[in-house]
Amino acid sequence: MRAVLFDFSGTLFAVEEAQRWLRRGAAAAEVTVAPEDEPPLLDRLLAAGRPGGPEPRHVPADLADDYARRDLSGATHRRAYVGLLSQVDAVLAEHLYDRVQDPDAWVPYADVEPVLTALRAGGLRTAVVSNIGWDLRPTFAAHGLLDLFDAYVFSHEVGLMKPDRAIFELACAKLDVTPAETLMVGDHAADGAAVHAGVRSLLLPASPPGGVHGLSAVLDLLATGRQ
Repeated sequence: MRAVLFDFSGTLFAVEEAQRWLRRGAAAAEVTVAPEDEPPLLDRLLAAGRPGGPEPRHVPADLADDYARRDLSGATHRRAYVGLLSQVDAVLAEHLYDRVQDPDAWVPYADVEPVLTALRAGGLRTAVVSNIGWDLRPTFAAHGLLDLFDAYVFSHEVGLMKPDRAIFELACAKLDVTPAETLMVGDHAADGAAVHAGVRSLLLPASPPGGVHGLSAVLDLLATGRQ
């Protein structure tokens, strides 16, 4: 194996805890939310859907097309999520969406840096492959991780979304490796679809922000393959 592809949300980073998200968004909007109003408001906002999770419980018909295509352009992504959040609070919606794009709103898992450093030391190439509506490079840079990847493949930049096999093939081409030489690490069935491109996959359920995510399993797999 010569390369490892990683998903972003739920694999390398977790989005901030929901209460912090609401409070930072409300502060930016200069809106005061009473303590007793926070829990029910958060429940409604999270039910509406937030980038990084959870997914919306219901997508209105007038937002269905934008939501299905949200990761193919920044404008569509914003329109879809601001529309969903506006069902709950039209004043907060834009600010809450902007908050999710802030690098400070994302927390890398504790084992990301040591595992990536070990992969680099072992001569493996790495890439981030993400369905996303904005540029994540500033987030990686803010957390000191930008230079630990050889390539970034974002759906809104390349016009392809997981589970389309073509996005995995493109990532392999950027790393100058074949699919058979590559492992995809993610947390969702769309990541596991890499197998249809001939890329092996490892799925790890999402963990709470800042914890150890179990990424050492990647190193274990590589060690086993070399025996």
